[in-house]
Amino acid sequence: MKRAFISSGFSIIVLFASAQKATDTLSNATLQACVQYALKHYPLVQQALLDEQITDRQIKSKLADWYPQVNLNANYQNNFQLPSIAFNGATIKSGTYNTSTVGFSLSQNIFTRDVLLALKTKNDVMTNIRQQTVSDKIDVTVNVSKAFYDVLLTRRQIDVLNDDIERLERNYKDAFNQYRGGLVDKTDYKRATISLNNSKAEKKTNEEALKAKYQVLKQLMGYTGTDSLHLVYDSAQMESEVYIDTLAPVDYSKRIEFQQLTTQRRLQQADVKYNKWAYIPTVTAGAGYNLNYLNNRFGPLYSDNFPNSFAGLQIAFPIFQGTKRTQNIRIAELQLTRIDWDIVNLQTAISTQYAQALATYKSDLNNYYVLKENLDLARDVFNTIQLQYHSGVKAYLDLITAETDLLSAQSNYSNALYLVLSSKLDVQKALGIITY
Repeated sequence: MKRAFISSGFSIIVLFASAQKATDTLSNATLQACVQYALKHYPLVQQALLDEQITDRQIKSKLADWYPQVNLNANYQNNFQLPSIAFNGATIKSGTYNTSTVGFSLSQNIFTRDVLLALKTKNDVMTNIRQQTVSDKIDVTVNVSKAFYDVLLTRRQIDVLNDDIERLERNYKDAFNQYRGGLVDKTDYKRATISLNNSKAEKKTNEEALKAKYQVLKQLMGYTGTDSLHLVYDSAQMESEVYIDTLAPVDYSKRIEFQQLTTQRRLQQADVKYNKWAYIPTVTAGAGYNLNYLNNRFGPLYSDNFPNSFAGLQIAFPIFQGTKRTQNIRIAELQLTRIDWDIVNLQTAISTQYAQALATYKSDLNNYYVLKENLDLARDVFNTIQLQYHSGVKAYLDLITAETDLLSAQSNYSNALYLVLSSKLDVQKALGIITY
């Protein structure tokens, strides 16, 4: 029974570890799945969520000062020599050799501006820290999406080169066989060799670059799985997602940066009030009960006590501080005005950012249309010249030129698709469409 219990417990641990590992891997790494994984695992997002919890605890710690504060203080003192006092012209010893006090104190804040500020601003403080988390999530979404498209672009270029290498190998064999048959000279198959070697070298470069780009994507996702990351995508769907409404107006309130400044402005307004509250006295109520033990011998020290108790109200009001309170109020007001100018500056920056992003997107979209048409034309030209070459109508140089044009058109088209999707993300971010 003992062995069975230990064995079953070990099995549960292994299954739990396997399940935990499974949660850290992606079986179908679509773009949406990669983004969601990053929002759950990327360290920056996790740190932002921890900052929210820390801020919440800090607020509760400040608000705890509104509750009654109860304290216990105890002490024991042994006097080697009793203090002397003068009384009626004579000097006599005073006190006992052993003294001990156990005191209970109670205090209650009635008005204190520090705790009042925490109470007034707790919602805005939490809103501010949550908005920072949203800002981090937006950045993570954009960065992961761009890295995802970058990996797809490189993979597509490798696929194009594989097709090109396959065609070049066939052309090389044809040219070499024609050379051996005495139909053409050796320049044709040597040109085929040069083109084949160039394509193989370019493929090797892209394969090495792909490894690095995969690692960048994993880093941005916080991917810790040991399994390779297999990206899943639909080319037709990606092509259909290149469009965005270019007539949408800019709404500053949708931008998280604008929302953050608005929250900071409310917090600064509360800071102005906080400094004005410095003219209001701090009021605290307190009470205490002390047990006093006095005896010249330690043994019976705690056999009897001489208690005392009290209750009172304390009011503290600084009368003059060299205009310090006035200066602090003025500083807070100037800081509030500065935030107003930050808002104006941000609105201008958002408008500029949107204009630049929109101009880049329109340019990339137009380039995408042109290169897509060029790809169709280059493919048609290559197919025609290939037939003409095999029929002996066209020279091999014409075939190489058509092959090069097709390869360039395929690469340019893939790059254009990536650029337009990337610039679309910038437009969406500028409009504040990406939200959490």
